[in-house]
Amino acid sequence: MVSRRDFLKISGTAALTLAGVEKARASEEHLDPDRFGVLADFTLCIGCRSCEWACSSSHDLPHGKIKDYDDPTPMESMRRPDDKQLTVINAYDPPASSEKALTVKVNCLHCEKPACVSACIVGALEKTPQGPVTYNAWECIGCRYCMVACPFSIPAYEYDNALTPKVVKCDLCADQTLKGGAPSCVGICPTEALLYGKRSELLKVAKNRIRHSPERYINKVYGEHDAGGTSWLYLSDRDFATVDLPDVPDSSPAHVTENIQHGIFRGFSGPAMILGLLGVLIKSSGKVPPEKDLPSRNGGES
Repeated sequence: MVSRRDFLKISGTAALTLAGVEKARASEEHLDPDRFGVLADFTLCIGCRSCEWACSSSHDLPHGKIKDYDDPTPMESMRRPDDKQLTVINAYDPPASSEKALTVKVNCLHCEKPACVSACIVGALEKTPQGPVTYNAWECIGCRYCMVACPFSIPAYEYDNALTPKVVKCDLCADQTLKGGAPSCVGICPTEALLYGKRSELLKVAKNRIRHSPERYINKVYGEHDAGGTSWLYLSDRDFATVDLPDVPDSSPAHVTENIQHGIFRGFSGPAMILGLLGVLIKSSGKVPPEKDLPSRNGGES
């Protein structure tokens, strides 16, 4: 039997789904031309892991004392961001053509057209016009489609949190950056391996560095076009595929989930399908909710 509570729950989920599709479309179409990003120059990173401490500290995650991060041991194994740590530093041995080891910061890239945003059916994830991809735990239903959609395998889930689990990832310190500040990791970096600013300006800086020091860098700014472009841009002295950044196409994987969702919910096909499903459920229960319990067309009492 479908109770009034079940009816409202299904209706609410349907409404959130439609709102989520429209929210994803809107966030993709209204990016600020002066949106911000970060340029990470791996050749300047010294592996101090200060950014790990600053990130965890500013997000109320376990972090201990900053002097504890002088220990390079954690970098000996390949780590991924998780629900306890939103960014990590990994170390890579020198390639045959070089004597220099490389340390690499791993975190959410804040894609220009994020697959996670397009995959989220309730709009819990949003690409803000200023650059950060943010998350609203109150809107999340825990489907974890975003984790499957991300081409960089970044979003993590609080599996140990039985009551209020969240999807977690770097948010580009949105509470700071959307008010004119800089990300915590950028502010603490002692070698300026991380540079925060307008994405368009960062691209110019990156290309100038490559032009002036071709012996230092490979001729590519990772994130300029990869996966449709990202707010985090990278410079390196070796192939990015060897340092945690996969070889992805220039087109965003978001178009896959976008086409599916927009195809289903375009026009009135979504509402029609939902109302049809409700009709089947109600009919199978043998009981139709009283007319006064049903929402009117204008959203008020009928």
